[in-house]
Amino acid sequence: MARTALITGASSGLGAEFARQLAARGMDLVLVARDRAALDTIASEVSRSYGVVAEVLPADLVDPEQRSEVIARLAEGEHPVDMLVNNAGFGLPLAFEEGDIDDEVRHLALHVEAPLRLTHAALTPMLARRSGRIVNVASVAGFLPRGTYGAAKSWLISFSRWANVTFAPRGVTVTAVCPGFVHTNFHERLGLAPGEEGVAPWMWLNAPDVVREALRDIARGKAVSIPSLRYKAIVALSRLVPDALVTRVARRGR
Repeated sequence: MARTALITGASSGLGAEFARQLAARGMDLVLVARDRAALDTIASEVSRSYGVVAEVLPADLVDPEQRSEVIARLAEGEHPVDMLVNNAGFGLPLAFEEGDIDDEVRHLALHVEAPLRLTHAALTPMLARRSGRIVNVASVAGFLPRGTYGAAKSWLISFSRWANVTFAPRGVTVTAVCPGFVHTNFHERLGLAPGEEGVAPWMWLNAPDVVREALRDIARGKAVSIPSLRYKAIVALSRLVPDALVTRVARRGR
């Protein structure tokens, strides 16, 4: 694995789990999210447990001025970032026609524009060193007709596949990590209490397992990582049935 990782959305959920597991592998960290207090907690935890350096960089990646600070950190030559984990994100209700369009635009900016800009910033120094890893946390939803969240993640998967083919020969791999439903606070932030998501118990994954399997695929330079056999099977099956049926089934969970 690389030496320093910058992780967005690092204050909770999969971002925090990436921080823990990368720190356990001896990597220093740059932790990015809006909540400084939560970042400080994660930074203290990993520094104390694993003896790594954990920088805290509070930023709202939809705000151009705050995002520019993260871009500047990615471009820094004295303490280079060897791995970028684009993980920041949030969900919206699936009823697009009932939602606030400004929320949708912010959602699109965080899931598409932010990783696009950060990847571009990270690539120049990584390509100069002929070494680096870029990780885009997407979703199984990106393989399904599943609202604007699925559409944004579909873009991220396609972008990662192209970028990996293009830049891996030059030393920089790009991997889209595509988990299914994971036990994190993601659904709580949608206002859903446990049990209200409409998801069968067998479909839930644990964050440590997801990140562990993802890191194995990232180390192998895979363009797409789908943690767990059950979701690999779901993605394969979704390609064989009509979109109308897939959409009807996908609508059951949030």
